[in-house]
Amino acid sequence: MTTTSTATTSAGGLSGAEIRRVIFASSLGTVFEWYDFYIYATLAPFFATLFFPPGNATAALLASFATYAAGFLVRPFGALVFGRVGDLVGRKYTFLVTIMVMGLSTAAVGMLPTYARVGMLSPTILVLLRLAQGLALGGEYGGAATYVAEHAPDSKRGLHTSWIQTTATLGFFVSLVVIGGCRAEMAEASFKSWGWRIPFLLSIVLLVVSVYIRLKLNESPVFLQMKAEGKGSKAPLRDSFTNWANLKIVLLALFGAAAGQGVVWYTGQFYALFFLTGTLKVQWKTAYLIVAAALALGTGLFVFFGWLSDKIGRKKIMLAGCLLGAITYFPIYRAMTHFANPALERFAASTKISLAASNCQMHLFPNPSTVYSECDKVQDFLSKRSLSFETVEGQRDAGAGAGAKALTHINDAVIVGWDEVKLTAALKKLGYPATANPDDVNVPVLILLVFIQLIYVTMVYGPIAAFLVELFPARIRYTSMSLPYHIGNGWFGGMLPLTAAALVAANGNIFAGLYYPVIVAAVTFVIGLVFIRESRDHRISTL
Repeated sequence: MTTTSTATTSAGGLSGAEIRRVIFASSLGTVFEWYDFYIYATLAPFFATLFFPPGNATAALLASFATYAAGFLVRPFGALVFGRVGDLVGRKYTFLVTIMVMGLSTAAVGMLPTYARVGMLSPTILVLLRLAQGLALGGEYGGAATYVAEHAPDSKRGLHTSWIQTTATLGFFVSLVVIGGCRAEMAEASFKSWGWRIPFLLSIVLLVVSVYIRLKLNESPVFLQMKAEGKGSKAPLRDSFTNWANLKIVLLALFGAAAGQGVVWYTGQFYALFFLTGTLKVQWKTAYLIVAAALALGTGLFVFFGWLSDKIGRKKIMLAGCLLGAITYFPIYRAMTHFANPALERFAASTKISLAASNCQMHLFPNPSTVYSECDKVQDFLSKRSLSFETVEGQRDAGAGAGAKALTHINDAVIVGWDEVKLTAALKKLGYPATANPDDVNVPVLILLVFIQLIYVTMVYGPIAAFLVELFPARIRYTSMSLPYHIGNGWFGGMLPLTAAALVAANGNIFAGLYYPVIVAAVTFVIGLVFIRESRDHRISTL
C-alpha cells in the first residue's frame, strides 16, 4: 500500500520556532471549530423541545440527534468540495473559508427562532445550519492535518500532527467550560429558556481570533514546491477515486482505521457524558467535572501516542485502541452505573418491566401531524427514566377491543393504557430513584472509568493524521485523506448519539447503545489487522 517512498524532509528548511508557530496557529483555529461543532451535541437536550413539535420528549431528543447527525452525514461532501479546492488552490486559503462558514453557522443557531414562533421553519433552518457546519468541518480537518504534516520533519510527523488531534478534545473541553460557566451563573429555568444561546453566540469572538491567526500563516512548502514543479493534479476527485489503486487505499483507510477511530472517539467522550447525565441522572455539575477531569488527564496522551507512533508505528497503536474498546465497553459502562447510581442499578435488578402493545413506532422526525400511540407514550415515559424494559409486539389487552390499549407490567402491578399517574405511582411504590444520590456518586472512580476510555481515544486518534497523510501523494492528498476520515468520523462516529439512543429506545435496555461502537470497533480491528500495512516509513513528497 506504499504510495511514495522518496523525497526530502518535509519541513521545508523551517526552524523549530517556525514549525511550532505553524502547529499552534493550525491547532488553535481547529480547537475553535470543534468547539462550534460540539456545543450543539452538549446543548441538544436543552433546545430539543424548543425547535421541534411538542408532545414527546424522546422523539424531540431523537430529532435533535438526527439533525446533529445530518451535519456529520454531509462531512464527506465537504471533504470532497474543500479537498478539491485545497489540492488546486492551496491548504491555507481553503481552511480560512471553512472556519468562516463554521463560525457564522454556529452563531446563527444562537439566534434561531423557536418552533413556537415560526413553526416548522425553525427545525428546517436548524437542519440547514447543521449542514453548513458539516460541510465546513469536512474541509477543515484535512486542511489543518495536511498543512501541519507538510511542514513536519519525516521523523516527527506523528508527534507534530498529534497536536492537531488534541484539538477535538480541547474543543469539547472548552465547550464544557463555557456551558458550565453559563449554567452556574444563571437560574436553570433561564438557561433552558435562553441562556443556552450564549455559547453559540460566543462563536463570533472565536471566529475573529481564528481568522486573524490564520491570516498570518504562509502556504505549505510541499504545496508550493508541487506547484513550482508543475506536479499538481488538475482533477483531484478523478485522480483520487477513479484510480483503483488509490481508491483501494481510501477504502482500506476507512474500514481498517477511520471507522473504528470514529466510534471509539465519540463513545469515550460524548457518549460517556450523555450516559452520566441522561441515563444515570447524575447532577450536571458533577458529570461535567468527571468528564472535564478525564479530558484534562488524557489530552496529553494524544501527543504521547503521536510521538510513540514515530518510534513503533501507527497501525499497532490504533488497532490496539479499537480492540480494547470492543472488549471493555460493556463492563466499563456497567461499572459506571454501579459507581454513579447504585440505587438505579438495584432497582433494575429487582424490578421486571414489560410492555405489551401492537402499535409501537420509532419517531425520528416528528411533525405537527405526528400521532403518538399509547405504546409510544409508555416507551417515552420509561426511556426518560432510564428503565430497562421488554416490549412484546402483537399482544393486547383482551378486553380493550382492537389492540388499542398498551399493557405495562411493573413487577406485580399492571397498568392498562397510557396512565402517567398510575405508572408514576407504581414506580414510586417500588422505590424508583428519580435522580442519582450525590452521596452515592463515586467521583474518583468515575473519572478513572472515563479516563480509561480517553486512553483508547488517544490511541486511535493520536496517530491517525500522520497515518492518513502518509498514504497519499501531495497532488491529491487533501482530497484523498479527507474522505475516509470524514466518513469514518462523520458517518460511523457522528451517527453514534442517534444510533445509540435509538437502540436504547427500541430495545428497552440502557446498555443496548453500546452494541454499535463495539461492533464497528471490532470490524475495524479485523480489517486493519489483515489488510492495512504500516505507514510510518512512507515519506511526504510532491509526487
